[in-house]
Amino acid sequence: MPEMPDFLKARDIKDVEAAVRWALAEEKSLEVVGRGTKRALGRPAQWDATLDLSALTGVTMYEPEELVLTAHAGTPLREIETLVDSRNQQLAFEPMDYGALLGGGGQASIGGALAANLSGPRRVKAGAARDHFLGFTAVSGRGEIFKSGGRVVKNVTGYDLCKLIAGSWGTLAVMTEVTIKVLPRAETEMTLVVQDLVDAGAMKAMAVAMGSACDVSGAAHLPARIASQVMPGLGAGHAATVFRLEGVEPSVLHRARELSERMKSYGGLSMIDPPRSRTLWRAIRDVTPFAVSGPAGTYPVWRISTAPTHGAEVARLSAERIDAEFIYDWAGGLVWVVMAPSDDAGEMIVRAAVESCGGHATLVRAPAAIRATVPVFSPEEGGLAALTARVKESFDPKGLLNPGRMWAGV
Repeated sequence: MPEMPDFLKARDIKDVEAAVRWALAEEKSLEVVGRGTKRALGRPAQWDATLDLSALTGVTMYEPEELVLTAHAGTPLREIETLVDSRNQQLAFEPMDYGALLGGGGQASIGGALAANLSGPRRVKAGAARDHFLGFTAVSGRGEIFKSGGRVVKNVTGYDLCKLIAGSWGTLAVMTEVTIKVLPRAETEMTLVVQDLVDAGAMKAMAVAMGSACDVSGAAHLPARIASQVMPGLGAGHAATVFRLEGVEPSVLHRARELSERMKSYGGLSMIDPPRSRTLWRAIRDVTPFAVSGPAGTYPVWRISTAPTHGAEVARLSAERIDAEFIYDWAGGLVWVVMAPSDDAGEMIVRAAVESCGGHATLVRAPAAIRATVPVFSPEEGGLAALTARVKESFDPKGLLNPGRMWAGV
């Protein structure tokens, strides 16, 4: 087998297959990279070579009438979003762009979004990326090309490997082509703002809104400093609890009136028009208040997933022990935390809060030296760790794909 360089830019699936087989034969490890926007997320491990998928681009099949699209894994998300938008459709899972948060720049790829199981504010209504992932072609760590899924949601042939691959961060297989579900884009949107709620009160208001028939497609809470940053018209000193309503205009207006009636006892209300609403939810999706260009750009950032009713309690337990700021998305179920720098990026504090309330936490941003010593993803123990190891061994028995990115030894 010919000698491979330390950096390989794959042009097609045969290049990917050749690279993996070379790594197997030479007992080398591979860093699998799409377009590099999330490269600084995860444990900093040492790899023998980098397999770059950014040249695997292009939409190979798009059937708007069937709400399905197939693209090479390195295709930029922006290219796909532009294409489906031209047909009044969208990626309903609303994948975030980590560029602002991590400072990586560039354009995220569809393969990377699925490998990381990215989901934006609309997850409370539309589900996660994994729920829109229909099928893929990939090369396993055994050097074998395989396919899973198909072009329809109710595909029951074989195992549903899409759910397994989503969120595996390239540690199980190298995806080369993916098929996803697209959905109609809303005709318009508006956002209702409830002002000046404390965190616990915001959780109650969001629970009421999500339990109503108003079909809320986004529910978030922004403390005062952050709200003034992303919503200049609100004025300084006002926290904002925001609810997005999407659909045809008559329906949106009707639901806005209904939701306003339900929320009037919680605080002062105002409404944001469609252009400003879209800008606001992009900022929430991409966590731009914690961007590297902001005042806390070098501070550690955690992503905590918990029960929506526990979001404020997780924040309170953390804030009691370290200086921190919070953004609440998914009706309180997703808590973004930026913390004052410390030797462990506040890991002991965050893990203790999550253990008390339930959920899991990911260290999204921190210096490489800290990510090398602090668990980036929630530690696994006992049966779960054993199951993870067995799955890894099934797909990648030699441990050559992104080894150590998620956990040491995996």
